[in-house]
Amino acid sequence: MAAIDISVSSRSEAGGAIRIHTIAAVIFFAVTALSYVLTLKWTAPIPHDATTLVVGRDFLNFWMYGRAAWLPDPSRFYDPQAYNAVLWAMLGADYPGQNWSYPPSIMLLAAPFGRLGYFPALALWTALGLAIFIAVARQRLNDPKLLLMILCSPAAVFCLMSGQSSLITAAMLLTIVAWQDRRPVLAGVLIGLLTLKPQVGLMFPVMLIASGRWRVFASAAATTLAIVALTAALFGPQVWIDFVTKGLPVQNLVLVDPERVGTPFYPTVFMNVRGAGASYAVAMAVQSVFSAAAVGMVFFAFRWRRNADPQILNALFFACAVSCVPYLLSYDTLTLACFAAMLLASDKLDARGQVLAKLVFWLPLIQIGLGQFHIPGPALIPPAFAVYLFLRVLGLHSVGSLQVSRP
Repeated sequence: MAAIDISVSSRSEAGGAIRIHTIAAVIFFAVTALSYVLTLKWTAPIPHDATTLVVGRDFLNFWMYGRAAWLPDPSRFYDPQAYNAVLWAMLGADYPGQNWSYPPSIMLLAAPFGRLGYFPALALWTALGLAIFIAVARQRLNDPKLLLMILCSPAAVFCLMSGQSSLITAAMLLTIVAWQDRRPVLAGVLIGLLTLKPQVGLMFPVMLIASGRWRVFASAAATTLAIVALTAALFGPQVWIDFVTKGLPVQNLVLVDPERVGTPFYPTVFMNVRGAGASYAVAMAVQSVFSAAAVGMVFFAFRWRRNADPQILNALFFACAVSCVPYLLSYDTLTLACFAAMLLASDKLDARGQVLAKLVFWLPLIQIGLGQFHIPGPALIPPAFAVYLFLRVLGLHSVGSLQVSRP
């Protein structure tokens, strides 16, 4: 009787899945880029896209933070009327209303870009994001096709279209999980820097406490306090008061919006339930259940199963991180998409796990497709993936190199 290791077959199937998804992702990138360019309206001073937003969309806010950093009393822009008055003077009174949603510490990063014109700043921001992400991702990915697949993923494409920071934050998150045991102080510094975009790092305190990574925790806390102190010293303590009293309430208007305009762009349980017509209170109650489950899975896994497969553990962490917050945009799922792709390229997933990993990869596209019709469901993909991975960590879902016999 001869034994056949069918893990070879699994790796072959995984390679085929990566090739297919890479081709599909490249096609998606090309079609999206062409459609975007063809629908631009080349109006002064900044071209607009089909959504009537300027090229770079969200980067406009980041750039305005950079400009405000060099002005007296920058905290006044947390007042939507004051902020939009400046935008309308520059872009016309018909430009859609905007608000400052970032903490004031973002001005520390944005200040150099505020000294440049809009297009040079956007080009530099985009180039830096791509360069940093590629440099970090190449260290984690052995297959160039896998890197190309992730760069053309919906999360990455929507990040580029929106002028967002997700490429940089994903690079930071990948580095944190690689350094948290080898370079704990530096990992903590990176976690502290993530407070510039706090929704992507809210689960870290749970994981660090559960796993007893106290040096990382202390470094992260010290970095956060240093950032707050530096921001207050440079721009005045009032900037933090205005952020809490004006900025946060305005940001919450996205969640309570009766028109549900943001539904297509937020793959969260809260926004899926809200988009289906439920009240704010009901949607938040449902979100709270999922958030508690996500926190519980992360705490248990990193407290009592921290010696499990690191790739599985990290994927579980980021699946729970996406599942636990009500406010998270589709491009912020890029790190989870990276781990889903890495697991898909391995022989660590069974058929159910492969399906879930593929759904995670295409989540932003699924969300925007169903969300525009207020159809709930896409937000269940990360929690389902988290439960699957949690069962794997518990050893209740084993996948390995199966042996079969033949004459």
